[in-house]
Amino acid sequence: MLRKLAIGAALAALPCAAFAQAPAALPADSGDTAWLLVSAALVLLMTLPGLALFYGGLVRAKNMLSVLLQIGAVASVASLLWIVAGYTLAFGDATGGWIGGGRAWMLGGLAAVREGLTVPENTFAMFQLTFAAITPALMVGAWVDRARFGWVVTFCALWSLLVYAPVAHWVWGGGWLARAGTLDFAGGIVVHTTAGVSALVVALLLGKRQGFPGPALLPHAPGLTMLGAMLLWVGWFGFNGGSALAANAGAGAAILNTHVAASTAALVWLAIERVTFGKPTTVGFATGAIAGLATVTPCAGYVSPGAAIALGALAAVLCYVAIQLIKNRLRIDDSLDVFAVHGVGGMLGSLLLALFLSPALGGVGYAEGMGMVAMLGAQALAVAAVAVYSAIATAIAALAVSVVLPMRVSEDDERQGLDIASHGERGWEFD
Repeated sequence: MLRKLAIGAALAALPCAAFAQAPAALPADSGDTAWLLVSAALVLLMTLPGLALFYGGLVRAKNMLSVLLQIGAVASVASLLWIVAGYTLAFGDATGGWIGGGRAWMLGGLAAVREGLTVPENTFAMFQLTFAAITPALMVGAWVDRARFGWVVTFCALWSLLVYAPVAHWVWGGGWLARAGTLDFAGGIVVHTTAGVSALVVALLLGKRQGFPGPALLPHAPGLTMLGAMLLWVGWFGFNGGSALAANAGAGAAILNTHVAASTAALVWLAIERVTFGKPTTVGFATGAIAGLATVTPCAGYVSPGAAIALGALAAVLCYVAIQLIKNRLRIDDSLDVFAVHGVGGMLGSLLLALFLSPALGGVGYAEGMGMVAMLGAQALAVAAVAVYSAIATAIAALAVSVVLPMRVSEDDERQGLDIASHGERGWEFD
């Protein structure tokens, strides 16, 4: 292992020599490469600052800085681990179908052009890095106000290798779910199902915040949440459009469907609030938009704009119901509704893909030998398998890290607020 890491580090330091080892069948296309680089920047914009503002506005003022720091630190550690091992575990050679081969430790030995594409493999790796960075950062919303910083960073680092990388390989890296016929255009399963289910598990392990449920936990800055949602909305064009992996009609369709679904879901959510509470809210608009974006993600490049409208409407209704069920009926303190919005939305879109792929509904059609029923089976298998695996692996990782680093802050620190208790003048400390 050490020998492989040393070789990988040497090759990474000599990119020209590394690229020359694996000549590509297709030449690099400058337009496709430029689009993927722009998309990578847009996805990073979703995390820093989009997600940070979205979550930061939803918490109480005394915990905003802790949320910003957690998102930044989680994205950073996930990025580094992606280079060291995550990429090769996710997109290395798919020999066994469960985990990628170790040909690219430290991103050494990359090909001049990624096999089957028209972009340099380092560009492809960078684009995928931004997905690996935002996925664990999404989970931060489940444990705000009460999780220790040291535990958060360590757990998310372990989670990136135990959960995200294997699932990415299963679906996108030629693994066993891809071979079973599963489709996931931009991450309904790989990103939203893994993060949503894992967030719910951590919320259960941590327990409720002090004062949950109650008015004392209301967002301190809905305006920041709205701005964060708008940045996420724009960045999602790179998230979904870039997943076409080329500047082509598929990218255009994905961006169109992304915008349509978000617009529909946001407006339907406002209508639900108008009927339920008597007035629409900025947080409702923002939450509805994110629900629509998460739901259309697995379908974005495969379905028609009409299907995207239907997906957005269904996302608003079902994710709204999921929030009421999780928080009000089951009393689970998934603080910022990561499971109800991202998890439910991602799973919903992944299952509905089987329906909206139909050419009769404007979809791109099914693969040879697949029909609607078979496609639904493949999607359901993937959703169930990934949800179960994510839940089990998350519980094991969370509890294992807690043996060394406690999960939850003290009651006094929670009352005082994590900005002062953990990240004030002592912000350099690891708890």
